[in-house]
Amino acid sequence: MPADFTRAGYSALLEAFLARGYAAVGYSDAEPSLRHLIVRHDLDMSIDAALPIAEIEAGLGVASSYFVLLRTDMYNPWAEPSRRALRRIAALGHEIGLHLDSSLYPDNSDALEQAASAECEALEKIVEAAVKTVSFHRPAPGLLGREAPIAGRQHAYQPRFFSDMGYCSDSRGAWHHGQPLDHQAVTEGRALQLLTHPIWWNREAPLDPVETLDRFRVERDKVLEAALADNCEPYRAARSNIDSSNQTKR
Repeated sequence: MPADFTRAGYSALLEAFLARGYAAVGYSDAEPSLRHLIVRHDLDMSIDAALPIAEIEAGLGVASSYFVLLRTDMYNPWAEPSRRALRRIAALGHEIGLHLDSSLYPDNSDALEQAASAECEALEKIVEAAVKTVSFHRPAPGLLGREAPIAGRQHAYQPRFFSDMGYCSDSRGAWHHGQPLDHQAVTEGRALQLLTHPIWWNREAPLDPVETLDRFRVERDKVLEAALADNCEPYRAARSNIDSSNQTKR
């Protein structure tokens, strides 16, 4: 069982499931009693990190589900690079779903329902495809195992996907509840919902979670710097002067 949280490690993990006779299926086709693997990705921090993972999966013939936040400070799904990446992921055969930040609507089921409907419609415009599935970001305990759909759509914490089958997550950059291949559902040949976050896997060498996020922050700062230069002439001129000075010193 691969331990490294790297692109190679992720590929090896999927290959290990396939070697055990598991078939990667979508939420609508999953049967808890069968060797079905739901591969789920919550895009908490980065859309860019998701595309290399989606390409690995496509190369193995694995279709998975990518859940996108609309209300987040981490990325802008409306930005053209994000839209292109999401449409490319969809073109590879993967599902794009909504990652709904349920913590924004505590103890208000009507507001949560309305937000889910509005955000699903908005995401459909971005990806130009139907949004059929929702996953909750930071779900309240009452949402775990909720039987009812949300905004007329299935969600990742319905009993069929969350308790009737196995569930394993790499939350916080580690397998805090055991390795997925050691999960009781897998040893019994039953279905598993495998939740990963591409930010932890999109790298060549293993890093601890804090190092991973620090590197991500540095890369995001470069994107912000480029955007500031593109949109503000004084900043662009100042950065150009600094760059020229640094080249001269070398």
